[in-house]
Parts: sequence; C-alpha cells; structure tokens
Amino acid sequence: MYFKDLGPQLSWTMQVFLAEYIGPLLTYLLFYFRVPYIYSHRHAFTSSPYPVVLACVCHTFHYMKRLIETIFVHRFSHGTMPLRTIVKNCAYYWGFSAWLAYYINHPLYTPPYGELQVNYALALFVMCELGNFSIHLTLNNLRGDSKGRRFPVPTKNPFTWLFFFVSCPNYTYEVGAWVSFSIMTQCLP
Repeated sequence: MYFKDLGPQLSWTMQVFLAEYIGPLLTYLLFYFRVPYIYSHRHAFTSSPYPVVLACVCHTFHYMKRLIETIFVHRFSHGTMPLRTIVKNCAYYWGFSAWLAYYINHPLYTPPYGELQVNYALALFVMCELGNFSIHLTLNNLRGDSKGRRFPVPTKNPFTWLFFFVSCPNYTYEVGAWVSFSIMTQCLP
C-alpha cells in the first residue's frame, strides 16, 4: 500500500468549482468593459462598434449555468481537491477566457459576415447548453439512496437521446456549444 501526501486540500463544491467558474466570468467582463491597461488608453471603458454583447451574454450564461449546476445539481464523490490542481484548473479556465475575450472585445474586432451565421450559431449554442443541462440533470438523478450504480438511458427528453450514440453526451454538448460560439463570433480561440 502506498500513501502520497497531496498537500493542502480544498472542498470541491464551494471552493473548487466556484473558483474555476467565477474567474472566467469576471475575466471576460473585464475585457468586455475594456478596463484600462488591456487595450490602449484611448479605448478604455468604451464600447465596441459591433454587437459583441451577444457573445458576452452567451459566455456569461454558460458560466452562470455552470455555477448554478455546481451548487444545485452536481454531487461529488470526493470531498476535496489538492490546491495545486485547483491552481492548474483555474489557470486553464481563466487563461482561455482571457484569450477569447481579448480578441472578441478588441477595438479592431471584425464581426461575422452575416446575421444568418450568427443566428444559426446562436440557436445551436442555446440547444447545446440546454442539452448539457439536461444531461447533467439525468446523471444527477441516477444517484439514488442506494450504493448501486445505474447506467444512464435516454428518456422522453429529446436532449437525452444522445445516450443512444455516446456514453457522455454532456461533453458532446459542451464541444458543440463552444464550436457554435466560435462560429457565432467568428473567433477561433
């Protein structure tokens, strides 16, 4: 038997995921409101001439949904996580949020070519977010009072029908949401 000291530990729900998901939310908003020292001072606290508010609404909705799921939907089998892992995860989430926010809210940002592209991508984004939420609720309902494991199966909810094709449709919906976000903003990060 081997023992390993994992160092300082933090609770999953309130500290781990809240730290991971509040960061990207606030980071994006810093770029959206164009606080000084991010872009040149002549653009500080200005708004974009393009409708980037839709990207801000979608990004904010995504992370607000994640925060609500963390508090009310998800249940965690492990009570804690090592502090160094939290730092690594926060760097990932916060860094990618800053990367995409920098380009989408940049004063020289070029918007997508047409409303059709934005509208279809927005519809796909909303569908994927609803699908992701439905899958998380389905997976949460699998855990009953018993210690036994149950397998997820499709229900009457059409968003759960992806269980026919993949074992973790929540990740399929997550990838779909971010691909549609990239198409909607015409920004690869």
